[in-house]
Amino acid sequence: MKRKGIFKKTLAVALAAAMTLAMAGCGGKETGAGTADGGSAQTAASGTEAAAGTDTAEKGKEVTIRVMAWDRGNAAPGTTTENNALTQWIQEQVKELYNINVEYVSVPRSESDDKLNIMMSGGTAPDIVFTYDQTLFYSYANSGALHELTDVYNQYGSNIQKFCAEAQDISVMENKKYAVMKQRGTEEPRHMAYIRKDWLDELGMEMPTTKEELGKYLYAVKEKNLGGDTTIPWAMSGRNDAEKMYLNFLGSYVDLPDDRTAYIYNEWYMSVAPGAEEGLKQLNQWYNDGLITKDFPTDTAEDVYMAAISNGSVGFVLDDPYHPHASFEILNNALGHETFVPIQCFDLPDGSYRNPFEYRYAMFVMIPTTTSDEKVEACMKYLNWMADPEVAVKIRYTPDYKTDDLGVAVEPAEAEKNEKGYPGTCDDWCIMNLNFEWANDPEVLAQTSFNNQATQWASLEWYQSIQTVKEVGKFRFPVFSYIAEDEQTYGTDVKTRMIEFVYRCIVAPADQFEATYESGRNELVNAGLQKILDGRAEYFDSQN
Repeated sequence: MKRKGIFKKTLAVALAAAMTLAMAGCGGKETGAGTADGGSAQTAASGTEAAAGTDTAEKGKEVTIRVMAWDRGNAAPGTTTENNALTQWIQEQVKELYNINVEYVSVPRSESDDKLNIMMSGGTAPDIVFTYDQTLFYSYANSGALHELTDVYNQYGSNIQKFCAEAQDISVMENKKYAVMKQRGTEEPRHMAYIRKDWLDELGMEMPTTKEELGKYLYAVKEKNLGGDTTIPWAMSGRNDAEKMYLNFLGSYVDLPDDRTAYIYNEWYMSVAPGAEEGLKQLNQWYNDGLITKDFPTDTAEDVYMAAISNGSVGFVLDDPYHPHASFEILNNALGHETFVPIQCFDLPDGSYRNPFEYRYAMFVMIPTTTSDEKVEACMKYLNWMADPEVAVKIRYTPDYKTDDLGVAVEPAEAEKNEKGYPGTCDDWCIMNLNFEWANDPEVLAQTSFNNQATQWASLEWYQSIQTVKEVGKFRFPVFSYIAEDEQTYGTDVKTRMIEFVYRCIVAPADQFEATYESGRNELVNAGLQKILDGRAEYFDSQN
């Protein structure tokens, strides 16, 4: 039975809690196509400037709303984050359609959640604000700091319901809606592994399909010194804000027999799930056998990691799907042939695979209670307008976007944006929808990425292989809008400590692994880990 008191929390917790990391791409830029290669957008659509379902009768009396906007410091010369060609176009459209004046309030992207907290606590927040942080959203909603949107969403959110429906459930608490969710575009895995196919060929080995076969390859790379004196069979970095370097590997040692287990041990807690210790022990052995980058935890900026890939020292990586492509490009161009290819070889105990994917939701777009009821209606109209794909593509890729031979809009060059007065990251204003109809067409995605190469470092078949491999073992962890009080209190600290714990276990001397694991696990428990896991189990049971 659902416990009525389970959502008790004060705003003070939200203001005291440290921010969790944005997990959509682990810091990468989100694009409509889900690529980092230059990007592409929606197939060119005919039609008027007005969004579907609008009518002049909906205009009503004039009202002014203030909307949060990220400042990345990349405004075109002579423009600002608040006043540029894109903001002016948006303002003109919304004014004409709804008699709504839009004013933008900029916050530094790097300090976004901190600044949002200050504005929310001081009662100065804009009428529309947003965050990727579910903990922050939950704390605001649970403390009464957000408007409840169910009725106004049902009345004015038809485009959101039509085009962004997959993303909306996470914003509902006890049948009340406290945010509208930005819908992601391309469905992407959280992480992806790549292996040197040319080295496999040189070794006379087949493409690994299991961890055991991967290990044989890594040892062979080291034995044959295929990368020269600086050979690194498996390269890792020391990013201290992302679990990308190891998570899929550790997860392959963990059995998730049901949704309950998968909910308790989601990605952030997978490293301490039953079975993960064996994965850590394997990584520790490989590290001590010289298969993994020496002293990788010190490479927090990833400079050493990326350079090692570029100079041909590396045989295998596990990373964000598109992050290493820049280094692959340098290497391929230097050698004159393709090197790394995508691979799925982290087999589960039953021989299958588990490939965690991003959730379909992106940002939590919220309306603070300091906004008047009249303005709430205007805010929903504004967001609903933005949810229409014909509008979203013009925001994401500028109103005068061009299309390629596939009929797909192309990311304007930086020089073109500067010349026309558009911001460097137009996606920051596209806060509702990247769910364009073409965005999950594998052939279009592969062809577009191939076409957008600055140098032709990879073949069309190579890009097609990404689309094929990424679908193997596609999996999403269960998620709820609720976050237990202990997770709000301890979650951010525990997640940071979890990454440090994993790194310490990997690099520990072989004869000290058990002691390192035990002391690190106890440290996590003392920091609140067990309370978090117990709270997740208790909540899941209360819902089933």
